[in-house]
Amino acid sequence: MKIPIDWLLQGPAWIRYRTRIDLLGDKESSPAAVSDRKEMLRDRQIVGLIDSLDGWPGAPLKNHKQADLLSYKLCFLAEAGMRRGDPKLDRIVRKILKQTPANGIPRLPILISKAFGGSGKVEQAWVLCDAPVILHGLARMGYGAEAPVRKGMNALAELARENGWPCAAAPELGKFHGPGRKDDPCPLANLLMLQVLSEDKTLAKSAAARNGLEAALALWAERKSRKPYLFGMGTDFAKLKAPLIWYDLLHVLDVLSRFPPARKDTRFKQMVRLLESKADREGRFRPESVWMAWKGWEFNNKKEASRWITLLAHRIISRN
Repeated sequence: MKIPIDWLLQGPAWIRYRTRIDLLGDKESSPAAVSDRKEMLRDRQIVGLIDSLDGWPGAPLKNHKQADLLSYKLCFLAEAGMRRGDPKLDRIVRKILKQTPANGIPRLPILISKAFGGSGKVEQAWVLCDAPVILHGLARMGYGAEAPVRKGMNALAELARENGWPCAAAPELGKFHGPGRKDDPCPLANLLMLQVLSEDKTLAKSAAARNGLEAALALWAERKSRKPYLFGMGTDFAKLKAPLIWYDLLHVLDVLSRFPPARKDTRFKQMVRLLESKADREGRFRPESVWMAWKGWEFNNKKEASRWITLLAHRIISRN
């Protein structure tokens, strides 16, 4: 499939920058990449996200589908190319790390009602579908060697079971448990753990990662008969959507494609073929669902092809 490079390079600076690095294989030091990155740091929308992180940790988390959570914004900035040393970033990260406990697992203010096993009060705690997001953002930005980040990644990796990562949460949340069987892996937690482990060469090759990969691929193979924790892989799962926040086709493929063993797997290739079928004649992809909290971004219009989603799709395909 032809990649619409010229079209991608007509987009915002952050998309041009990632196109050069991820699809063209340019070096970070290339004049064009340096120029695009400088412009990215001045981009109004990117600057707005950075400024919003000054309010870390933000309002209490009530639902992990809150697309405007600061942890999701942190992760998006990391994927766009923000890195250690960028304006304001070190100060924000120091704030995040200062609030991280000794075990390295980041905590957020979380409100879980008594009906779902929580206390009904705001608790400083973590759930395995939020802590890995924060650690992934920090590691991808270049803070992976920081002691709290290393400790957190290792601590969460140890929660893995033979069938992947379960629904898990901090002790402070009491009997909280997602809507599923305790013996099942949580598809989202498993995906997010694979995502953060992909940032560490040793952890990416660990037994925990191998088990997590098999769990993710098995869920695809058994999608018609299994729906752990209500995470299905049907029509909604297949809709292309950005940023990569929830459990959907683009997010699953983006994470799995970072692992060479997964890329060789027939189940992975089946998902890639589904992704490829969504391209138009020019090799462009459009969003099929949107997060309203990200209104105004170029990937938030279902009527037009998105350069960001097109870049993500071709990056996955090119890794295959």
